[in-house]
Order: sequence, then structure tokens, then C-alpha cells
Amino acid sequence: MKEVFDKESKDALIKYRIERAFETLKEAKYNADGEFYTAAINRLYYACYYAVIALLLKYEISAQTHSGVRSMLGLHFVSKGILSKEDGKTFHELFEKRHTGDYDDFVICDKEMVDYLYPKAERFISNISELLK
Repeated sequence: MKEVFDKESKDALIKYRIERAFETLKEAKYNADGEFYTAAINRLYYACYYAVIALLLKYEISAQTHSGVRSMLGLHFVSKGILSKEDGKTFHELFEKRHTGDYDDFVICDKEMVDYLYPKAERFISNISELLK
């Protein structure tokens, strides 16, 4: 079911979601500093996910699942060149790493993985934040 918001409510929710994205990015750093690398990857993914949700909401694009969110991002923003292919790849990679880290056995996320993905996630969220202005 697609929710309908008035402009004020929609704007408030978009603002909340992008703020949540930046806050969750800080959570990722906190987890990485504590050497909780799998948790850091999880938080990196969710930081980007919250940013995408804000973007989809702004353009009234709905998705019911995480896979749907990834598909809508690709269809409406990456394939049209609004976001770069690199941004699309970043979200896809975080989606996969988060999924395997949360659901598969014996998956190891390490400092190198977090150090590689953190700046990509930070850039991804900044790029989406610019699109929301």
C-alpha cells in the first residue's frame, strides 16, 4: 500500500531520513573503531538505504523490499545518469555485503573492507543529499 503524505509531512520525512543516513554513517564509524566490522558494514548499508528511501520518497517512487529499493534506484536514477554507475555499484555492493554478513555463516568482514566501503558510502549519501536540495 502506498502512503500518501501532504507536502509538509513528506518534507519532514525526507529530512528525517537523510538525517538518519548521516547519523547511521557515524554509527558505522563507531562500530569500526570498536573493531565490530560486520556491524559497521551493516550500518554503512543502512545509512545508504535511508538516503535512498528519502530520494524515492521525494520523487514518489515506492518499493516494498530492500531488493525493490535497489531496483528503483537503478531504474530511476542510475540508468538515467542522475546518479553515477559508481554510486549504483556502491549501493549494490553494500546490499550484498550486508546481506551475507547478516544471514550467512562464517562470513568475515574486516578493517580493510570497512576502510574501502566507508568513503564510498559517505560519497553516496552526499550525492543523494545534493539531489534532495
